[in-house]
Amino acid sequence: MIKGKTHKKIRKIHRYLGIFLGIQFLFWTVSGMYFSWTDIDEIHGDQFKKEKPVFHSFNNLISPDSLENKPEIRTLQLREIDNKPYYWINKEQLYDAQNGKIKNGISKKEALAVAGRYIRNNLQVKDIQRIDKIDKHHEYRERLLPAYVISYKHPEAIKAYVSINDGAFQTVRHRSWRWFDFLWMTHTMDYQGRDNFNTFVLRAFSLLGLITVLSGFLLWYVSSSSVRKLKKK
Repeated sequence: MIKGKTHKKIRKIHRYLGIFLGIQFLFWTVSGMYFSWTDIDEIHGDQFKKEKPVFHSFNNLISPDSLENKPEIRTLQLREIDNKPYYWINKEQLYDAQNGKIKNGISKKEALAVAGRYIRNNLQVKDIQRIDKIDKHHEYRERLLPAYVISYKHPEAIKAYVSINDGAFQTVRHRSWRWFDFLWMTHTMDYQGRDNFNTFVLRAFSLLGLITVLSGFLLWYVSSSSVRKLKKK
């Protein structure tokens, strides 16, 4: 039979573990419910995008061999920026695909044209700003910089991002995505990059969570009158 002091010690450990871990358990539960009840396509902002962006065809494109400075080509992509064709060479430099000249980034006007090909026409532009650096918690993290951030007049505080050097539409962010991002951070407990499931904090809380559950089973065992009756028999 377990002594009273040991019984109280197990109860105390279980109680304080429950208090300490309770907030994180609440975050895990709330975030898990949010993830299961939301449409991931809506979180990605598909409801604010056109179903099929329209791309034009072009004639009289210059040969890549005739580009200015004659770069050694490893990769080549054709980009449409404000209804004009450009080559994106080696993931480094834009070239006008009709005259071969180097293009050093895109203008705000061109960025608006790029975003307009993807974002629905009924959304009104509120503001456009250039960003050159961001911190690890920014909603545009891990994407190409510098970039233009285009804000729209909408209750969801919609923002579209277009990278400047290559003129490519990057992503759209809105209030529901930001809630998802915050809850995902609390779920993974990666407070830097969001997606690391091997952080020390997550491992420690997972282990403590297991100890809390086991201590609860142990507390039931030492407190159960049914167990005591079985032992007497």
